[in-house]
Amino acid sequence: MASTSKAISNSAHQQGQTCIAFSRDGKIAYTGGLDTLVRIWHTDQGEDQEPEAAYEADEGITAVAAAEGCWLSGGHDSDVRKYIPGKAQFNGLVMSAAGASIRCLAIDPSGKRVAVASDELSVKIVDLDEITNVVVLEGGHRKRIRKTTWHPSGTILTTSSSDGTIVAWNISDTGAKVENVIDGVIPEVVDPESPEFMHDCSAVWHPSGQYFFAASRTHEIVAISRSTWTKTSSLSDPNTVGVTTALALSANGVYLASACNQEILIWSVQTKRVLWKHPGTPNAFTIQIAFSPTENLLAWTDTEGVLSRWRDAIPAESPDPVRQTAAGSAQGTTTKRKPTPPLWGEEPEADAEGGDPYGDDWIIDDLGDGMEDEPEGAKAIRSGDGFVKEMVSITKAQPAFQPGSTPMENKKRYLAYNMVGVIEVTDQDTHHIVNVEFHDRSTRKGYHFTDHFKYDLGSLGERGALFACPPELDHPAQVIYKPYGTWSTQGDWTYALPKGQRVLGIAAGGERPMRSLRDPSSSGGDIQGQGNIVIATSSGDLTFLSGSGMERIVLGVEGEYVTMAAAEEYVLVVHRPGATTIDGSQSLVATLISFEDFQVLQEKPLPIPKGHTLRWIGTTDEGAPAIYDSAGYIHLMIHHRRPNRAAWARLMDTNLLERKQGKDESYWPVGLSQDTFMCLILKGRQEYPGFPRPLIQELPVRLPFRNQDPVDSPIEERIARERIQINLARDALGDELTSSDIDKREVELDKQLIKLIQVACKTDKAPRVIELVKRLHFPNSIAAASQLAGFYRLIGLQEKIEAIKLWREQNATPAEEAREARQGFAYDDAPLARPKPFQNFNPPPKVDRPSLTRSAGIVEQTEFTASSVAIRAGRSLAPQASASRSMSPEGKRKRDDNDDDLSSNTFDVEVKRRAVGESNAVPSPKPSTCIAIQPGRAYISIIYCRQPIFSEDWARSQEKSFRKKTRAQQTYPKERELF
Repeated sequence: MASTSKAISNSAHQQGQTCIAFSRDGKIAYTGGLDTLVRIWHTDQGEDQEPEAAYEADEGITAVAAAEGCWLSGGHDSDVRKYIPGKAQFNGLVMSAAGASIRCLAIDPSGKRVAVASDELSVKIVDLDEITNVVVLEGGHRKRIRKTTWHPSGTILTTSSSDGTIVAWNISDTGAKVENVIDGVIPEVVDPESPEFMHDCSAVWHPSGQYFFAASRTHEIVAISRSTWTKTSSLSDPNTVGVTTALALSANGVYLASACNQEILIWSVQTKRVLWKHPGTPNAFTIQIAFSPTENLLAWTDTEGVLSRWRDAIPAESPDPVRQTAAGSAQGTTTKRKPTPPLWGEEPEADAEGGDPYGDDWIIDDLGDGMEDEPEGAKAIRSGDGFVKEMVSITKAQPAFQPGSTPMENKKRYLAYNMVGVIEVTDQDTHHIVNVEFHDRSTRKGYHFTDHFKYDLGSLGERGALFACPPELDHPAQVIYKPYGTWSTQGDWTYALPKGQRVLGIAAGGERPMRSLRDPSSSGGDIQGQGNIVIATSSGDLTFLSGSGMERIVLGVEGEYVTMAAAEEYVLVVHRPGATTIDGSQSLVATLISFEDFQVLQEKPLPIPKGHTLRWIGTTDEGAPAIYDSAGYIHLMIHHRRPNRAAWARLMDTNLLERKQGKDESYWPVGLSQDTFMCLILKGRQEYPGFPRPLIQELPVRLPFRNQDPVDSPIEERIARERIQINLARDALGDELTSSDIDKREVELDKQLIKLIQVACKTDKAPRVIELVKRLHFPNSIAAASQLAGFYRLIGLQEKIEAIKLWREQNATPAEEAREARQGFAYDDAPLARPKPFQNFNPPPKVDRPSLTRSAGIVEQTEFTASSVAIRAGRSLAPQASASRSMSPEGKRKRDDNDDDLSSNTFDVEVKRRAVGESNAVPSPKPSTCIAIQPGRAYISIIYCRQPIFSEDWARSQEKSFRKKTRAQQTYPKERELF
């Protein structure tokens, strides 16, 4: 939490390296800078004081130190000067480093000796009473020494070098020797002109002498034990990410002050938590920080040459930073924490040894009695009616940020850095110079302009560049949009916000140009439009504008805005609907909003691990949303085109990259494609890309699979990654079945699957083969798998593969199933119509019964129809037909095989025939059947005709008569209705 007290600031020196030291009585603060001056400040006076200054130095001051009887200064002129306490009166030289710059001065606890560190490879310990008495410590470092500090006992001196080592020297009466070398803790910084060289790398000893603190190269504050010279613990806060530039301990060792990200933090040494924070100087980092040895005062200096004094940095209700307590006393008395007060008035049961049943790490309120440790054997006195007091660490909410933006450093910064281009800003004090460069210069033309509004937000889209500036005095916050190409005389426009509102984030989206936007003609690339604009304001809304400046809609943000990124069809907005959790979760939610009709397509919580923050959001080349967090994970939103069905797939873990093993580096995302992660490599504790602009590196994308099989694992990972990209491309097809690109990719995917099938057949893993065969896309691929099974003489497996092939041929293909699924998604998520009570006069909804077939009329072809003329023409008269019949041995006539005149009839009507000898009369033909379709009727008329056939003419006349009666909707007397 932030402290209620405020710091007072004085402009003490020019910009650059500064230093500070308190006098032993805490009444004086000495500051030095590159202006060759050492100023003497009285801590009991305000910011309007006129400090006294020492002018003897010829070059910049780099170190100051104070003892009881003097104070010292050293600088780039290689001299260490001695002055009267509290005054600017020169008292002589202590030593000279023979042309090497003085880097650090450290006076021992007794105030008798000073350790001088310089660009030389040795450290000199000078007796202040007899300056000719000098002890030289050499052989411990390979490069120049940056810092040196004393152990509270005065017998150990620690030196920190540019080679990244800390050497502990044992200083005794007989001599000095190296006691231990600690490597790999502090970073290695070689260039003395770099800003990192000014960071504090000293070993800050605790008053107890049991351990010291140091800012590690992993952006942590680590504690190194005096007995083992190894790391025992670390101080880190999930809400504080960045390099620590300065460290200082309070006089009693209860509090640790650090500087990080233009902020001053005060830690509890016991609980290792951040207690209070105070903002530092904007656009500057703190170089040196110090606690007053006698009062509640914290002071620091920064690269802007400003001296800040934070009085009452520790609130009055908290333990004093100066008074000695058991927590800050030297080692020698065995202490233990007070037992936890009972929750319901009952004493907690002690363990067998009489210790605390909750363990040694049970944390009581470290600002109350919990920090007052009691000696061993003392009886704890406490009230029995109080509840347990526990200090809870609430996770700090991640503030709003702009993707691809960096803070101002050395008067330069990036406003945007993505796959379209870069926006660079150079601070010229009175104005900014904005330079816009593009990676593809054939499509867009770079430009630069003078910015008098000092824009602090920028976004590069496919159709234009967007800028925003904060409000200042009577000037409101405003947004300016600069399209890349336009055939009109003026394409830029400005959008101003109401007074009192600020711009939190901006995003520019739009379709990719089909042709160059540099074409000034009316048929140029800007005929597709000028994109879409989204503005997030401090009033809690998202304002959507067209590329020409027309306001479209204003949507409310459900919570706290964090960041956003725009694509061709949508904008991805990240917000915090509620509060952060106690266990370190940021509780961020991503919302996908369509530019076309402002529908919320997806709304998914971000899969950021606890204790980590969101670093970057963007879109892939295929248009899928992607995120990158501080844990090094890249997540991709799959199925983002399917409404309410998206999911976050972990696409990559940068911690598993081969190039990172054994290296201290991080990555600044720029873009993402199917197989490549485009980023900038940051070395060491670097958090942002610097200048000159680094080159974009391409890292291979690998799914974080855990299978270590050297043969199958790479192929399985490639198949799974390609399957994700094919599904994303297929979701964009709409009603189309497939595309040539998808077919080619699926063919290549089948080739990889065939390789796995071959390995499985060779090892006789039939279930795995069946599973892989089902994933094949084309029948030819399944046939190839069947041939592989036959080659390895797996006959039963081959039969099963052939069954899968037959089943695939008889059913829908995977592409057809995917299209039906897309159509089903549109139906499931169709908008609901507003009902009208008692006014629904529409017909009832259609009921589809797939198991039933719609009935249809069938016209039977009989000998009475026109199509049977050829059959009737081939018949002779009845006597000839009767004579042609053969007789059976029993005296009954037998039908010939071709004598089946009624074989085409639908209804088989059996009619008893006469014997041959009964009569020579012509037998009657079988009853003929004809079906008449009645238009507009719900039944079919079945007509039986028993008229004998005497001739072909008579049959034709009967047929004409039948047709006339049918058209008149008349039927023969005998009818049967079928439903």
